[in-house]
Amino acid sequence: MGDKRVNNMKKKVIFCDFDGTITANDNIVALIKHFNPDGWRDIVEDVLAERITIRDGVGQMFALLPASMKDQVIRQAIDQAIIRPGFKEFLDFCKKNEIEFYVTSGGIDFFVYPLLEPFDIPHNHIYCNGSDFSGECIRITWPHACQEPCTNDCGMCKTTIVRQFPADQYERIVIGDSVTDFAAAKLVEFVYARAELINKCEELELAHATFDTFYDIVEHLSATINSRTS
Repeated sequence: MGDKRVNNMKKKVIFCDFDGTITANDNIVALIKHFNPDGWRDIVEDVLAERITIRDGVGQMFALLPASMKDQVIRQAIDQAIIRPGFKEFLDFCKKNEIEFYVTSGGIDFFVYPLLEPFDIPHNHIYCNGSDFSGECIRITWPHACQEPCTNDCGMCKTTIVRQFPADQYERIVIGDSVTDFAAAKLVEFVYARAELINKCEELELAHATFDTFYDIVEHLSATINSRTS
């Protein structure tokens, strides 16, 4: 874990990624990989290299799957997911310490909501993309698309959500792992990072700490809160 400590003077609010963060794997990539439609790997490479937007990439990947596979796709998405250790304890910690918690996910409603259901997170604290199985192919919908000043075509725009919590009132914290978290990480006061997001935080010299499990984040936040009260 890093040595920097989050600020204690303002109310803390956490924006937490889902795929690869709350879950141990990237559910979208794992799901598409399982069904293995032609062309999906090129789309993933283009997203990671930022040659196409996240919105375009996710939409294109799911469009490779016929809507008739709805039941199979939903079942596979839920069955394959593994919740990262310590998540329940982390939510309990947030509740105990009155830390506001939001899921800001580039994932899709048909697996995000069922996987989070056991954790009693209010639906209005969960932001994710939608899905439409009524056509020939699976179509992803974007109920939380970018609002000005964001022009990244995020799909599920994390910066738009972060901006709803002014920096003069909140200490904003992002938890994430990948390209979908880069823009939000630049806005907030502190970042808990793993995987690709660590490199981005180091490159941009953002205040951050690394984590492997949610127990690591609880430990770091506990030390921060205790240092304030001691």
